[in-house]
Amino acid sequence: MIATEQLDLSLINGYLEALDIAIIQQMLDLYIQQSALYLAAINTAIVAEDQKAWQEHCHKMKGSAASAGLSQVHQKLVAIEKMTENWQVKVTHLHVLTQLNQQAIEVFRQWLAKQ
Repeated sequence: MIATEQLDLSLINGYLEALDIAIIQQMLDLYIQQSALYLAAINTAIVAEDQKAWQEHCHKMKGSAASAGLSQVHQKLVAIEKMTENWQVKVTHLHVLTQLNQQAIEVFRQWLAKQ
């Protein structure tokens, strides 16, 4: 996966101009921790079949992904945040979201390593 597909490089390059690389690494580390919590909360919402919790946690993760510059993760969350499909469909979306998130984190790490 190439960085331009996964990352909002204009945003991240803007961060690089304003911030030390170590700060950007800390931002990514914080996102990794938060996204794990969001994904767990989204899964809990599925188990509880709680539409309000689904939307709330997708919304929070959507903002976090946008701030971190993970554009594909953000786009996926935009697409699924307000969906009302059955819970099995949401399980599938959660699996895709989890994979996208891992891929984006890895691409971001690779990008950081080149800076």
